[in-house]
Formats: sequence, structure tokens, C-alpha cells
Amino acid sequence: MLFCLYLNMKLKRNILLLGLACCLLSANAQTGNSAKVEALLKKMTLEEKVGQMAQVTLDVIGKGKDRFTSDEPFSLDEKAVEKALVQYKLGSVLNTSNNRARTPQVWYEIISQIQQVAMKKTKNGIPVLYGIDAIHGETYTAGATMFPQQIGQAATFNREAVRKGAEISAYETRASSIPWAFSPLLDLGADPRFPRQWESFGEDPYLVSQMGIQAVKGLEGEKNDVANPYHVASSVKHFLGYQVPVSGKDRTPAFISDQALREYHLPQFKAAIDAGAKTIMINSGIINGVPVHANYNLLTKLLKEELGFKGLAVTDWGDIENLYQRDHVAKDNKDAVRIAINAGIDMSMVAYNYEPFCDDLIALVKEGKVKMERIDDAVRRILRLKYDLDLFNKPTTNPKDYPKFGSKEFELAAYHTAAESITLLKNTDNVLPLASGVKILVTGPNANSMRTLNGAWTYSWQGEKVEEFAGQYNTIVEALQQKAGKQNVTFIPGVSYKMDGKYFEEYADQLEEAVTAASNADVVVLCLGENSYTETPGNLSDLYLSDLQTTLAQRLAATGKKIILVLNEGRPRIISKFEKQMTAVLQTYLPGNFGGDALADVLLGKVNPSGRLPYTYPQFPNALFTYYHKPSESRSVTEGVYNYDADYNPQYVFGQGLSYTTFKYSPVRLSSASLKSGEILTVTVDVTNTGKVAGKESVLLFTTDLVATLVSPDVKRLRGFEKIGLEPGETKSVTFKINRDDLGFINPEGKKVTEDGEFSIQLADQNIKFNFIK
Repeated sequence: MLFCLYLNMKLKRNILLLGLACCLLSANAQTGNSAKVEALLKKMTLEEKVGQMAQVTLDVIGKGKDRFTSDEPFSLDEKAVEKALVQYKLGSVLNTSNNRARTPQVWYEIISQIQQVAMKKTKNGIPVLYGIDAIHGETYTAGATMFPQQIGQAATFNREAVRKGAEISAYETRASSIPWAFSPLLDLGADPRFPRQWESFGEDPYLVSQMGIQAVKGLEGEKNDVANPYHVASSVKHFLGYQVPVSGKDRTPAFISDQALREYHLPQFKAAIDAGAKTIMINSGIINGVPVHANYNLLTKLLKEELGFKGLAVTDWGDIENLYQRDHVAKDNKDAVRIAINAGIDMSMVAYNYEPFCDDLIALVKEGKVKMERIDDAVRRILRLKYDLDLFNKPTTNPKDYPKFGSKEFELAAYHTAAESITLLKNTDNVLPLASGVKILVTGPNANSMRTLNGAWTYSWQGEKVEEFAGQYNTIVEALQQKAGKQNVTFIPGVSYKMDGKYFEEYADQLEEAVTAASNADVVVLCLGENSYTETPGNLSDLYLSDLQTTLAQRLAATGKKIILVLNEGRPRIISKFEKQMTAVLQTYLPGNFGGDALADVLLGKVNPSGRLPYTYPQFPNALFTYYHKPSESRSVTEGVYNYDADYNPQYVFGQGLSYTTFKYSPVRLSSASLKSGEILTVTVDVTNTGKVAGKESVLLFTTDLVATLVSPDVKRLRGFEKIGLEPGETKSVTFKINRDDLGFINPEGKKVTEDGEFSIQLADQNIKFNFIK
């Protein structure tokens, strides 16, 4: 016994010493890197420093007729490379060429050539920092593993799944010789009209923060050791308040009070910075009349000083030019460069015409309009990242060192995430799961499309090349035919997508035939939603699902058959014109290459659905709410003599999601009837699977501040979540910890406060109250 105790103590001591050694090595590496940065900075000319602050897209240095289009197969233009990297000394390259995915080997060859020029033909041999969009997998690498888009990942309410997906994305991005990923997106996805809501982790600040932390750690490693060849530097985006413009359209003005900005939009960026995120990309839009790229108070006072961000702040695509070309807050490019760099921008994603940026910035420094201290601060941040990534020693990573790239292991992780994301919103008379041998009619424009399953940022910007690269995966109808038997599954499109110029159009593709075929089916699986889009091409003026898809749904419902509505969409398109006629409704979001397989397994009962809505699904286009709306928006319909039907009335609420089993919650137990400042309140609930099949349950904890000073409190706020798996009859206890900060809110002065008073806690159908005492 004493010997065992001795061994245990010795083991603990060795583990402690090992941990201390790792910390010391990490600290020494950071100290060493800082010294290297300062030494190199002293050697650099003004021209070299300014070059480091410019980033161009790959087409600029490729062979082709101009800077916008490259020849195929792609190859570098030696003269263009020499001019960009040797003459202008540019520090960064991004993106793919011709908007097309490349193999890891091609990436390795391209980036090796770039680094050879940058490090061998320049005085100081500074490597190029290569960046790429990798929002749900390595976007521009053929064969990479595509996970559900972030909105689907959020629907899992599974931190481990998000972390694993980010780790795999980092691995496969590094396998492409690329060390910098423009991910994760931490904008608050609070407006269903916005064309990038699906890129977010949803409408809730806590959920976005928690998933953002997992994404950053998954990409960068637990200790942000991005020199590790399996990790990449993350770039959280888009700081700040990007997804809530007044119009609901991309890159249009937003009006956000300081109180709302700090209450709902800032927490997730603070969480990512605290988690060690190496870089941040800036919001392309305008807040309260001021373009964010010109906003010193946001970029320097808030981001760098108050939040203490020590990393690199990079613009979005061409956004310094936008200050004069679009926003008219600068008289010309030189004026725009002055404003943006002085505001706190460190690197300009110039994209194409880098010469004006570099020439103008050099002139501005010589004229004293941009101080050398500001230039040194920006370049210091850039060089520090390059040293942290170990690019000076290892500027490329060879795909042969990444045997798990596109492996079955990685694909299985993507499948499981897709399966956990699918959200069952309605299941009348338990029509799902489908019985074996039922005759199924599959119809709708999203039934036989890999493009719609993935969405944009998949092999190309708008996702239009998905079919070219993802043919080996199963669409929804292909997966159902494989798993339910081809003899049991009939497919008739009913409605299809087509490209009309620059715009998507829909046309009746055997609509009458689909309605007729329904009479011979036991059940209809109706796959509706959207084609792929992102950014400005995804803007819309009508949130209702299209007229043609609505007609298809109504005509099929009129047959009297059971209709299983499968939604495959980036944002919640309104379905209230026919939702009541649907027997069951499932939301698949944008589930990636394994979405068809995952959905088929859910429909057939091989997977018990466990996804939950990470946003509020609206019922009407003029009734757009978040779940944390104000009490004034939730008045009773019987109040007074007025009609309050237009008050809070979503189609489906945040957190909604059904299962093929049932769960029962015990009364909530608190460690104390009151919470005092500096203490922790422990909240415990028992959850039992009272059904006949195993299932996973996301346990969501909400709190409500019953009375607040001046600022009307939100109806409720998510403060914790845990996902658990339960066998039939099994019970598990779930425990949460709540402290003072969890109950706070931002007051009109922009300060976070927690006031004395009564609060309530909600866990499913269980509620309990407690008091906070300072």
C-alpha cells in the first residue's frame, strides 16, 4: 500500500514537472520569438515593412491574361512573382486561383515556389504568410473532409464535435501547406434575412462564444502552439456587429447601440481572444454611420487596448479601397490607407492592386501622416505570427506527412456531426422513423444535389463547383435508395434549380408528375430549401420560401399523403403557408458531404435525431425575433382590446428539437437559495430517458433577471448547455455552475453589472427561483 502511494506521488510529481517543462518551453519560445521579431524589425527598411502589411490573391501572381483570371492548369508567373515578392516585398498571399479547389500536392508545389522566391531572393528572407477560407473544412482543397456548415455544427450543441471538426480542418489545411485559416466566423447570426447566417453558430452570444472557443482551440491547439504542423492560426471574424444590418443585406449599414454591441456582439470575440486566437478579420460594414475599417475606437481602443488583443488584425477583401470607392469617407486611395492604418488595421487584404496601397503608405509615413510607430506595431504583429508558425524554419508542409487526409476516420467524424445536427421539428403521430418497406416518393429541388447539401465555401466561393468535386458522395435520394432499397424509393424532381445569367431561377421540373406519383407512395419526402450562396449574391427581398416550392408543397399535401418536409437551407425561409399541412418537419441546415447519409439514417430510425435549433425560426417576414427578446414583445393575446398576434410568434423556438424517445427532468436542485458575490451556485437536474430507444439530449439552462434597472431585461438567456446520451430507462445528473458574471447585463453606461434581486432558472419544463446578493 505504501509502495503504491509512493508510486502515485512520484507519478504526480513527474506529471507536474513535465507540465512545468512544457510551460517553460512555450514561454521560452515566445520570449525567443519576441527577440527575433525585434532584431528583424531593426534590419527592415520602410519598404519592407509596408510590403509585409499587404496581402494579394493568388491570381495576381499567376499566368493569365490579367490579375483576375489565371490560365489552367495554374502556374506562377515568374515576373509577377518577382515584382510582388521581391520588388514590393509583399508579406501575404491568400485564396485559390480561378475560384477552384486544388489537390494538396498542387498546393505544396505552388506555395513552395512562392516561399523559395520570398526567402531566397529578398534581403531578409521573410516567408510569405498564406491564408485560406476554411469555414467547414478546407474549402479549396480537393478531397478535403467537409463538415456541416457552422450553423449545423451549432445545432449539435456538442462542444466535442465542433472541436474535432476544427482539428481535422487544421490538419487538412496544413496538409495543403497552408498555415492560416480564415475561421471561425463568430458573428451573431441574429437576422434570418442575412445571407451569411448559416456561417455563424447561431443567434445566442453564449452558444457562439462556447463553440467559438472550441473552434479556436481545435484549429490552434489547446495551448495555441501553431508551430505544430497539425495546427493553423485561426482568424475569428468579422469584428464587430457584421450580421445585423438594417436592410438584412450584406455589407449594408447597421445601427447598434453601445449597450447592445457589448451585450450581444462582443462576448464571443472576447472569448476567442481569451482563448488565444492569433488573428482577427474586420467587419466590412458600417456601424452607426462609421465604416468599421475606419473606426479607431473599435479597432484600437476596444480591440487592442481594452480587450488586449496582441495578434494580427486583417481587413476583409478590398475593404480599405471601399472607404473611398463605396463609403465616401476618404477622398482617394491614399486617404483611405491613412484612415484605415491609423484606425488600427495591420494587414490589408488588398486582393488585386497592391501597388497603390504600398506606394501610398510609404508616402504617408514619409509625410508624417502615419507614424513609424504604427507601422512597427503592425509589422511586429505580422512577424510574430510568422515566427509562431515556425515559417522561417518550415515554410511549407508536405502532404506526404499527412496520411489521414480525407481518411475514413475523418469522414466518419463528419458523418456523426451531420447526424447530430439534424433537427426534428415536428413529428405528427410519430410518423418518423419510417417503417421498413414503405413506398417513398422523394421530390423537391434539394433532393438530388450535393451542392445544396454543402452550401458555399465548398470547393469554390459560391459552391457552384461542388458537383464536380463531390460526385462520390450521396445526395438525399441516393442515400435513401441505398438504405431503404431502390425498389422502395421513387424520385421525381417536381421543381429544380437553374442558372439564369447571374441569378438562380426555379422551374417546374415534372411537378404534375410528382403530384400524380404521390398517389402510389405511402409517404412523400419533400426536400425544399435554397441553392448555395454567400455574401452579396445571397441577398434577398422575400424571406418566404419560393412560390414554386410552396405550390409543390401545397399540391402534394392536397393528395392526403403523409408529407415529410426536409428543409435544406442556409437560413430559415418562411414556410407558414403550408407548414400545418406537413406531417413531419426536419431541418438539415447545410450538412456537408455526408448529409444525405445522415438524413437517410434519421428517417429510417438508424439514428435518433438530437439536433436543436440554434436560432429562432420565424413564422412571418415582419415578425423577426431572437429568443432573448424583451417582455414588451411577449404580451398575452388576451391583453386589453388589441390584437397582439404580431407579438412573439415564431414557427419554432430557439432550442427546439424532438427525439424518437422521451426525456423527463426532475425538479431542479440548488446548492443554496441565494447566490452571493464571489460564490458559485450549483444547479443540478436529473434527466431520465423514459422511452424505448437510446437518445441524446441537449440540456439547456436559461436564466431570467426578473427586474433590472433602466435596461428592460431579456425574457431569458442561455447560460449553460451539456449534451448527454441515455439508454432507455437510464438517468443522469447534469450539473451547472453559475456565478455573478453569468447573471450580469450591460447598463446604459456600457458597464457590466449584476444587481441584487430575484432570478429564475429554467431547465426544460422545470423552473426555480433564487436571489442574488452582493
